[in-house]
Amino acid sequence: MGSMEKPHAVCIPYPAQGHINPMLKLAKLLHFRGFRITFVNTDFNHKRLLKAQGPNSLNGLPSFHFETIPDGLPPSDVDATQDIPSLCVSTKKNCLAPFRRLLAKLNDRGPPVTCIVSDAVMSFTIDAAQELGIPDLLLWTASACGLMGYVQYRSLIDKGFTPLKDESYLTNGYLDTVIHWIPGMKGIRLKDMPSFIRTTDPDDVMLGFAMGELERVRKASAIIFNTFDALEQEVLDAIAPMFPTIYTIGPLQLFLDQIQDTELKSIGSSLWKEEPECLKWLDSKEPNSVVYVNYGSITVMTPQQLIEFAWGLANSNQTFLWILRPDLVSGESAILPPEFVAEIKDRGLLAGWCPQEQVISHPAIGGFVTHNGWNSTIESLCAGVPMICWPFFAEQQTNCRYCCTEWGVGMEIDSDVKRDEVAKLVRELMVGEKGKVMKKKAMEWKHTAEVATTGPNGSSYLNLEKIFEQVLL
Repeated sequence: MGSMEKPHAVCIPYPAQGHINPMLKLAKLLHFRGFRITFVNTDFNHKRLLKAQGPNSLNGLPSFHFETIPDGLPPSDVDATQDIPSLCVSTKKNCLAPFRRLLAKLNDRGPPVTCIVSDAVMSFTIDAAQELGIPDLLLWTASACGLMGYVQYRSLIDKGFTPLKDESYLTNGYLDTVIHWIPGMKGIRLKDMPSFIRTTDPDDVMLGFAMGELERVRKASAIIFNTFDALEQEVLDAIAPMFPTIYTIGPLQLFLDQIQDTELKSIGSSLWKEEPECLKWLDSKEPNSVVYVNYGSITVMTPQQLIEFAWGLANSNQTFLWILRPDLVSGESAILPPEFVAEIKDRGLLAGWCPQEQVISHPAIGGFVTHNGWNSTIESLCAGVPMICWPFFAEQQTNCRYCCTEWGVGMEIDSDVKRDEVAKLVRELMVGEKGKVMKKKAMEWKHTAEVATTGPNGSSYLNLEKIFEQVLL
């Protein structure tokens, strides 16, 4: 490589919102450190990004540009997250060939690609990297405890814990079974495992996908986690011998906050149009007085669950900001009764989507009702905001368990949600004794996260330096 040429990283996230966000953060960090970046979205998400951010939003910068590959699914114009099992099957089967063609095109036009930074569940990229003889660095976008949960799938099948004998096992207390043999995870129950084990089908798509991807991940050059050592130390120690070199470099957002590059900041990753009015509304509220409610980009609920949440929030008598994604209710639009809207008009704001990081770190926010996706969880910790946890699927159940029992920052709400419980927990979170204890703990984690990402001795800071020295250059 000529001494003048920048290293060239091709960054490719799994094509869903919660995976695009951390990958774009990592890409920006690499760019800031002198890398040329090619960021690869699927055609479908590229269109959604342009629709949400504006037609020129992905023009990029001279050394940060966007490319697309097809995801292999039938075309769709729906402004919603694609079906995850179908997407998993399709990326695994259909993405390697177009990705190879894209790499060849980039290498023809120069400057040559020097490394691939890929989502850990897009492991087909490892083949492409090996063919070119360049490193492939994988970003695991969930928690380390979540990864450890997936790693157990093979044993859980071998030991007969999954697939379930029949549907009744979902509700008969079976999921409360404690699993004793997982290193670094004491007291964990089946219900705290990533949720794809809750199937009666031995050929379940997600069960197979998770196991297949994790087998392949072991062939990568290194794995990056968006977490920090102090938060998940026990699990990280247990994972380290199972995989190639692992680097914890989280929370990624705290590194980005240290960068003053405004051009980089302007490149957004939201697939829905954000409503900045939320921030103006929060400006008019007292510190720690608002509950922020957002179930992430994939969760869907029934109309009944929506109504229970609505009246629970109303009856808590707390001020709240509630994000109701256009595709939140399965099969229909999220319509709330007019009497609810009247009841909350002075203290509730409903919005379709918002700039979450800015919202959650706003001084007015005192608590977060969340699905416990990893981005939301770590953003909440970075902002020192305690949580009410309503996990939906995948490793959100594992994150919920850790928030509530290990990190002391969360309270779980039953998946079969009832308005009285919502009201009670929201009041406890915002004005109760337990809420105060959780707030204090969340502020401690915020401080620990800041220490981890600050040089010269922060654990994540040092790991980031190591990646540049050991893997990428």
